[in-house]
Amino acid sequence: MSTDGGSLEGATARELVRFVTQETRFALVSNILQHPDGLPSIYELERLNPSVSEATVYKHVQKLIDAGIVEEVALPDDERQQGYPWKFYRLTDEGRELLENHDLLAAEETLQRIYETISDKPEKMVRYENAPRPDAE
Repeated sequence: MSTDGGSLEGATARELVRFVTQETRFALVSNILQHPDGLPSIYELERLNPSVSEATVYKHVQKLIDAGIVEEVALPDDERQQGYPWKFYRLTDEGRELLENHDLLAAEETLQRIYETISDKPEKMVRYENAPRPDAE
């Protein structure tokens, strides 16, 4: 796997860990882990990373998807509501396994508690947090 994409297949564990722990990507993985449902929308990821441009957040989420660490999950058409997100992002089973195998999940519970204490969330973010989400598989 190269840092510009690829998949879990053929990549060494060291390459994957280096890829995932790049600062912006690791922040995004942490944001997914800390989200109450483990399924943030791109808007939520952008708000949680105010020092990173929206385009950069999107680009790194796509790289994580291409690498098989994160997957996009969409609400079925009949469950989508106007004004709410319908695409969400979560760790794949393989991504979670990689993080577990390299002790990168140890802080998951702490990250969730920290997320709960964020008090200055914009109203839109609070609304998006409460948006309908796909059922967990």
